[in-house]
Amino acid sequence: MIDEKTVLKVAQVAKINLTEEEAKKFAKDLQNVLEAFETLKSVDTKGIKPSFQPIEIKNVMRKDEVEKSLTQKQALSNTKNKESGYFKGPKAV
Repeated sequence: MIDEKTVLKVAQVAKINLTEEEAKKFAKDLQNVLEAFETLKSVDTKGIKPSFQPIEIKNVMRKDEVEKSLTQKQALSNTKNKESGYFKGPKAV
């Protein structure tokens, strides 16, 4: 059972300031979540293949095909931020 005292203790450890009213609401919400998980525990999953998705996923993307693209000179012609044949970006620390 999740009570307000438990919520306030967790909030204190997490350095979160909660009012008594917020703690009361969170206690109720968290208790509802725990009850929902208890319901899930009782579901018979024998013979069900584990899955991360409810339906089978397949790749619907098109095949990659090489197409004509800009030359390096053409690509770099549109920027003033270039150096030694490459785009030059800001320093990252």
